[in-house]
Amino acid sequence: MADNINNDRRRVLTTVTTGVGLAGAVALAVPLVASMKPSARARAGGAPVEVDITDLAPGHMKVVEWRGKPVWILRRDEAMLLELVSIVSDLSDPDSTVVEQQPDYARNAHRSIRPDVLVVLGVCTHLGCAPSKNFGKGAASGLGDDWVGGFFCPCHGSKFDLSGRVYKNVPAPTNLEVPPHSYLSDNRIVIGIDEEETTA
Repeated sequence: MADNINNDRRRVLTTVTTGVGLAGAVALAVPLVASMKPSARARAGGAPVEVDITDLAPGHMKVVEWRGKPVWILRRDEAMLLELVSIVSDLSDPDSTVVEQQPDYARNAHRSIRPDVLVVLGVCTHLGCAPSKNFGKGAASGLGDDWVGGFFCPCHGSKFDLSGRVYKNVPAPTNLEVPPHSYLSDNRIVIGIDEEETTA
């Protein structure tokens, strides 16, 4: 009789101990598994970004973030577009022959889908510094009498034109990168989705 009572107690204790152990394991596993999932910010980091350029006036630039990198959106005016032709001989890769630097739809003189709107990553192709815009012209720009406007990297002196094309004899080896992008409407750009993907 005493053996039966002891056996019953052992079964109860074994069952309770097993249950508590399982509950503890689940309590530890839930935060562990949750910590392995990417955060909402990380998931959004690779997601396409929609940008409204309705308020972007000619000659002005807007900066947005995509995949943790700055994306410059520049609405070029007529004078800026004319300058693109005048400096071709000063550029290292004026015809954008390095395919990896831009999608096929941006392999043109203005390196964009629409001539008036440039979309490029604001990251220098030398060592990844952040160039700054310098849309001034001539000596007043601080970059010489022949400067017609563009982007200048203060880290090592690389210069890019208003299409993100790199000048000759600077440290940056290639043009600024054109990210995949497309238009949802005349004034809405989606960065991260290729033009071909929206038309397919």
